[in-house]
Amino acid sequence: MVDFKRPESVLVVIYTEHGDVLRLRRCIPLDFWQSVTGSLHYGETPRQAAIREVREETGLLADERLTDSSIVNSYPIHPAWHAKFAPEVTENIEYVFSLRLPARTTIRLDPAEHAEYRWLPRVEAAVLASSRTDREAILVLVPSKR
Repeated sequence: MVDFKRPESVLVVIYTEHGDVLRLRRCIPLDFWQSVTGSLHYGETPRQAAIREVREETGLLADERLTDSSIVNSYPIHPAWHAKFAPEVTENIEYVFSLRLPARTTIRLDPAEHAEYRWLPRVEAAVLASSRTDREAILVLVPSKR
C-alpha cells in the first residue's frame, strides 16, 4: 500500500525585527524559493506541524513567537509534487504562520531539501517567492520598515 501525503500543509514566514525575511531555495524543482513549508502528518495539528517543519528545515526552535496568522489558503498542488498525493487529490489547504526573530541567524539546512538560504528585505523576499501564497503572506505579515 502506498502512503500518500495529507493534502494540508503549513507555511511559516520567518523574519527579523529589522524586516529581513528568510528565503529557502529548494533542490527540486530548481530555483524554487520559499518560506518554511511542509505537509501535516496524520494526527498532527497545524501548529505542531509548523513547529516541526521550522526545526527540520532551519534548525530553529519555534516557541511562543510562532504566531498563527489565521490565514488559510487553498491552491492546486504543484505538478512537481502531485505524485505524492492520492490520485484524486488536486487541491492543498495551507495554514499560514509567522515567526519573528530578533536578528538574522545562521540556518541549518537539510541538504536533501534545500540548497541555500538568504535573508532579504521584505519586498525583495516577496519578489523572489515562487508561490503566490508565500508572496502574499510576506507582504501581509512582515511589517514594512518605516
